[in-house]
Amino acid sequence: MAAEEKSHDPLEILRRRERDAEQGGGPERRERQHAAGKLLARERIDLLLDEGSFEELDRFVTHRTTEFGMAEQKPLGDGFVTGYGRIDGRLVYVFAQDFTVFGGSMSETNAAKVAKIMDLAMRVGAPVIGLNDSGGARIQEGVRSLAGYSDIFLRNTLASGVIPQISAIMGPCAGGAVYSPAITDFVLMTRNTSYMFITGPDVIRTVTHEEVTKEELGGAVTHNSTSGVAHFIARDDTECLALIRELVGFLPSNNLEDPPRHLSNDPADRLEPALNQIVPEDPTQPYDIKHVITAVVDDRHFLEVHEHFARNIVVGFARLDGHTVGIVANQPAVLAGCLDINASTKGARFVRFCDAFNIPLITFEDVPGFLPGTQQEFGGIIRHGAKLLFAFAEATVPKITVITRKAYGGAYCVMASKHIRTDLNFAWPSAEIAVMGPEGAVNIVYHREIERAPEAERDELRRKMVTEFREHFANPYIAAERGYVDDVIEPAQTRPKLIAALRSLENKRDASPRKKHGNIPL
Repeated sequence: MAAEEKSHDPLEILRRRERDAEQGGGPERRERQHAAGKLLARERIDLLLDEGSFEELDRFVTHRTTEFGMAEQKPLGDGFVTGYGRIDGRLVYVFAQDFTVFGGSMSETNAAKVAKIMDLAMRVGAPVIGLNDSGGARIQEGVRSLAGYSDIFLRNTLASGVIPQISAIMGPCAGGAVYSPAITDFVLMTRNTSYMFITGPDVIRTVTHEEVTKEELGGAVTHNSTSGVAHFIARDDTECLALIRELVGFLPSNNLEDPPRHLSNDPADRLEPALNQIVPEDPTQPYDIKHVITAVVDDRHFLEVHEHFARNIVVGFARLDGHTVGIVANQPAVLAGCLDINASTKGARFVRFCDAFNIPLITFEDVPGFLPGTQQEFGGIIRHGAKLLFAFAEATVPKITVITRKAYGGAYCVMASKHIRTDLNFAWPSAEIAVMGPEGAVNIVYHREIERAPEAERDELRRKMVTEFREHFANPYIAAERGYVDDVIEPAQTRPKLIAALRSLENKRDASPRKKHGNIPL
């Protein structure tokens, strides 16, 4: 080592500095990272990107702080690894926080590193992927580190809807640091090793006297199932990085491109006879809409987004005829498929992402209405439900809806009905399209007739009227007669019908009135 220090060979100096930059916080801290079940920043990048494709930028950057003894500690790279590489041959930009260096804290200089790759990604139209593992703002730098965060927040906002932005939370992410991932399109978290929160358990204990652990407050399970902040949960770093690779495979590189096409051996004309029996005869009985989705899409593969949050609506990506599609579906197996506050927000955000990135939308509808109750009304179900309505109406990508069973009231309108610019609307013979369910309608419309009947005959009369109402009003043919449904199809034919519809819409062009942007009811 002494001989190396004295060497004046430029190549030897370069190699030495490259080795120094790769050392991170040293062997002891690297071992500690592994002991905590986490990979190192460079190990994560190697797993994420195609082998040998990573090109690092700013590896020799150091911080500029001289106070608090920082002048003597100037590791190369300053705790962030930034650059670009390939996923399945497609360009992506990436940054990874190195927790072994100052806890991966944000400094003025490494904020500039992140801003640089985001600017580059915007210029060339490539996704940005952030691997977050940081103790937060670097205290020794004060407002300079906060300014760095703000520079990144601005770029997140300007890039939104232009290039896909993906955030993996693979360690701590607290305070102001959480807002960059929150602006991005998708957030992934690792089970037991990652957490996000604005204020930690100690502050909460002091201010509100609540006792809560980091995991309960902001762990992967909490944000995937309760808050909805995160979209995916992974067992560990390796699974998280594999999920990112899969997700990127469904997405275009930017808003001016179409998603990549993946050829499939799944025949476009494949029928699925099992769908003819999937909807129970009893309209009160549930079934799993995911079985419908996987039966229809290419290779039965469906990447669900927000799987554990607002499970009464299902969203995610699949392929039809090799083309990426976004799936939005009511889930009769949870809350009967009712729309509530969380489901409306979850669906709206997904619809807007697909519309921003030229991904056609397929909607499977089985919705009895909006979830009733004071909790929903006081929580603003009107405002939140309007988000989903706004998102579907605003979307100009190809939109196709399949009504499998119930389509009642305002929820029928909201779930990509023909009236809000949906291109093609199909219904299964089991579809019930009405202002409300037959039971509720009969109780209102025929209330007097039922009350006038002898008490012993009322139940039988009500059942008869419900059957007549269902036959005459709650069926797809009334809507089809008016053109609100384009075709009533055999469930087994859903896949070929959807593929034919998508092919007919390949050159769709639609636009909204000129404006800066709409005012979605946030």
